[in-house]
Amino acid sequence: MDCFLEGPCFDAEGRLLVVDIPYGRIFRIDGDSWELITEYPGWPNGLKVQPDGILIAADYRHGLVRIDPDTGATAAVIQTVMSEGFKGLNDLTLHRDESILFTDQGQTGLQDPSGRVYRLHKDGRLDRLISTGPSPNGLVLNTAQTHLYVAMTRSCEVWRFALRDDAIVGKAQCFARVPPGLVGPDGLAMDAWDRLYISNPGHGCIWIVGPTGIPLYRVQSPTGHMTTNCALAPDGRTLFITESETGDILTAEIPQP
Repeated sequence: MDCFLEGPCFDAEGRLLVVDIPYGRIFRIDGDSWELITEYPGWPNGLKVQPDGILIAADYRHGLVRIDPDTGATAAVIQTVMSEGFKGLNDLTLHRDESILFTDQGQTGLQDPSGRVYRLHKDGRLDRLISTGPSPNGLVLNTAQTHLYVAMTRSCEVWRFALRDDAIVGKAQCFARVPPGLVGPDGLAMDAWDRLYISNPGHGCIWIVGPTGIPLYRVQSPTGHMTTNCALAPDGRTLFITESETGDILTAEIPQP
């Protein structure tokens, strides 16, 4: 394939960043200008910008990877857990306490619901929050950062559970379901009103769900069906979508409540 765009996010200057999974590339986009930040022998998928400007990628081959956006230099953050390799990381999100939450998806699914969700604390402590996920993929925190939402691709669900200071997870709930089909939910985003954005490459759209789980909108792709991920621009209402089948980046203006 020519490319497979994923991991949209924005830096402090409001510039869009995306990954190109099969070629290990990370691009910075400013208007119509694309700049290659780095190209390395990995498969980066999820991408986030830390408060200090350093990029963190969830890499299927190498675990969590740190990238310097100025030099393109990469370094491992964590590659193993208890001396064992990960199944294959997919996505990540950042907590205000500087912990990193990430999904270990691998090839899990309904036939093998053993996907994991981890939390790496600032002090290096690693908590396994979920170990029974049928393909955990995108994840996002609510605005208060008290609850985590995780897309379970193969069961076509988004799970929700409260975060604690320890590794205990109780009463994990199915918060939303997308229609079944070829591919379930992928990347997630959250806006200032706690509306959840669910990328659904199986149906070529983004579903927008209210804070109580009520479906509100569907944003349909005008091109391909692989709407793999999305991110809100700094203005809080322009949604950027990676459409990985065509290599397009789509935008949509989302109504305020």
